[in-house]
Amino acid sequence: MPFYIILLTLVAALLHASWNALLRGGADRLWSMTVMCLAVAIASAAIALFLAPPAKASWMYAVVSAGLHVGYNLFLVRSYEAGDLGQTYPIARGSSPLLITIAASIFAGERIEAGALLGIAMVSGGIISLAFKGRRLAVPGLPYALGTGCFIAAYSITDGIGVRLSGAPMAYTVWMCALWGVLMPSVYIGLRGADSLFTIRPGFTTAVIGGLVSLLAYGIVIYAMFGAPMGAVSALRETSVLFAALIGYFFLGETLTVRKMLACAVIAIGTIFIG
Repeated sequence: MPFYIILLTLVAALLHASWNALLRGGADRLWSMTVMCLAVAIASAAIALFLAPPAKASWMYAVVSAGLHVGYNLFLVRSYEAGDLGQTYPIARGSSPLLITIAASIFAGERIEAGALLGIAMVSGGIISLAFKGRRLAVPGLPYALGTGCFIAAYSITDGIGVRLSGAPMAYTVWMCALWGVLMPSVYIGLRGADSLFTIRPGFTTAVIGGLVSLLAYGIVIYAMFGAPMGAVSALRETSVLFAALIGYFFLGETLTVRKMLACAVIAIGTIFIG
């Protein structure tokens, strides 16, 4: 994998951990997530005006991915309502790289070298171990965290195939994100009503910033998947748990144990194998 792809994906990982921390720290996470999606939709639509649309063969994938992202949002919000960032985030992110590697092999015909596969396994194992307490996987809302990981794998594969068919990574990204950014507010309005969504309250600016950061982070990932194996890109992206652990410790009052530091070391070594 080219060095610049590795570097870009690690930057995306830092950005991804940052917007998840903003979401986890919010009082009403469903509202915050929906405001993020509105910001994504507006920014994506503005950028799309200056780009030629992606190839028609990719449109179906963009629509499916937008729907999967909504499911991911709902499960992510529910998992954060049940547990700490340092517990739920590793499960959600750690379960996806191996799922993506398997699915990419089945649906996209990808083959990964043994060294990279070992690295992916180390990254996933190290990430999931962050959620253990003693010898138990004590995570409130575990089904939601695992469900979030499944949605991550599903939309990553969909976007990985879609962006390759599109011939234009940036155009595909903004069109898909614009659709996603419209669908999520529609779901919110169906659940709580329009008045609840469009009432400005504390955290609005933070949510808007989080949305723009999330758009940039995932745009980088889609660009990376345009020319690199999906499983490897996903594993590198999920090193965001390293940043999430540090953010949780310094800004959210969460603990940073020896176990977490050892797990982070395993993740870092796995990243080297992938590279």
